Amino acid sequence: MKINGNAVRPGMVLEHQGRLWRVAKIQHTQPGKGGAYLQAEMKDIRGGTKLNERFRASEDVERVRLDEQEYQFLFSDGEEHTFMDGETYEQITLHQDFVGEPADFLQDGMNVSVQSYEGEAISVSLPDHVTMQITEADAVVKGQTASSSYKPAILENGRRVMVPPHIEAGTRVVVATADGTYVERAKD
Repeated sequence: MKINGNAVRPGMVLEHQGRLWRVAKIQHTQPGKGGAYLQAEMKDIRGGTKLNERFRASEDVERVRLDEQEYQFLFSDGEEHTFMDGETYEQITLHQDFVGEPADFLQDGMNVSVQSYEGEAISVSLPDHVTMQITEADAVVKGQTASSSYKPAILENGRRVMVPPHIEAGTRVVVATADGTYVERAKD
């Protein structure tokens, strides 16, 4: 689908120079001399390379529509992760590099969203937050509780996270999957 060069927004997937690009950032610029343009920072979906490109309002850009399907995480086998379609029971296996760092937060039975283009998986989206248990937490240093300080802790998946002083080992916490940061104490 062709769109105007000024209609490009972060998160869109574009077909440009024969490759698929996800727009990361945009900036509208109106120089004193010449026409206005949109500066877009894009990342190649398959290769991971970055590209800065200028699009003028008069240009048409090819926007790609991705198919989105819900899959359930089944298991990991080393660096391979297996997912199942809940309706057709079809299974797909994706490599660790494809899923990225959020793969640390995959849990049995977790529903994820897989985006595909022309039948080929392009990206995997995990839920925004997951609930995990703290296995180790440093002791609180006396006198440090007056200020808003954080202490290191280890999650059940082995990832380190900074948590408030009142969180102890065995506590269940909510963690953001995008960057692995502490959100809140779990309410369960």
